[in-house]
Amino acid sequence: MFGKKFSEYVRFERWILILVVVAFVSRLAIGLSGVPVPTTRWISINIVLLIGLIYCSIAVHTKRFGSYKQLLGLLFVQNAFAHLLIAVGIILAIVTGIDNIYTAPEFFGGSDGKNWLHVLAHAVAGPIIIPLFSWLIGSVILFVTKLVKKNP
Repeated sequence: MFGKKFSEYVRFERWILILVVVAFVSRLAIGLSGVPVPTTRWISINIVLLIGLIYCSIAVHTKRFGSYKQLLGLLFVQNAFAHLLIAVGIILAIVTGIDNIYTAPEFFGGSDGKNWLHVLAHAVAGPIIIPLFSWLIGSVILFVTKLVKKNP
């Protein structure tokens, strides 16, 4: 993918992917343990993805991993991974019939989040649309990084 192996992308941002798993499991476990939903808001996959966006946008240049194409690849990997995990959380709720943090009405516009359209949105739209939007933002950060730090 863009001149790099998939494993290189995973290795480059492994700590982000680990934090995504930690946030996913923590939110799911805390939510299923009966802790009120507002408490789980303190743990956010979106914050991890935002940190990953900023880090990758800067580090892709400073660590000489690549440029704009590789940034898109990195953002695709982290967003696809996160949204596929969220889809698994939604499927878990559908199969068990028990709401979790990923299907709670508070996070799904007041409606029941246990539905296959919700799964489809995270499994298809999440990994495709969100990385492209993130890439636009990340490209600006990368452009500024390149202006500020010239490689010797």
